[in-house]
Amino acid sequence: MSFKNISVAELQPLLAGGKVRLVDVRTDAEIAQGHIRGAEKLPLHLLPIRIGELDAGLPTVFYCQMGGRSAQAAAFAEKQGMRDVYNLQGGITAWAHAGGEVVR
Repeated sequence: MSFKNISVAELQPLLAGGKVRLVDVRTDAEIAQGHIRGAEKLPLHLLPIRIGELDAGLPTVFYCQMGGRSAQAAAFAEKQGMRDVYNLQGGITAWAHAGGEVVR
């Protein structure tokens, strides 16, 4: 595993500065319950066929509910040649617990 885990506290200033792409790999049903503002929706099962849509030159943070599926996504993206790939530790659950905004 060479992708990096990132905490909510580390992610917030990056998002505020517009310096990262945020990708939600949860299902449509989960996303309908709420997501992080500005996140792109790319369900994990579609990542292998849509990986080419992601700009490999832009730092990318994947997240899911708790961090497991997004870790898989980050590992896969890295194997496909993407650099600057991150997994949000604890997923949207950690984001919400830390007071991050969840939009519906």
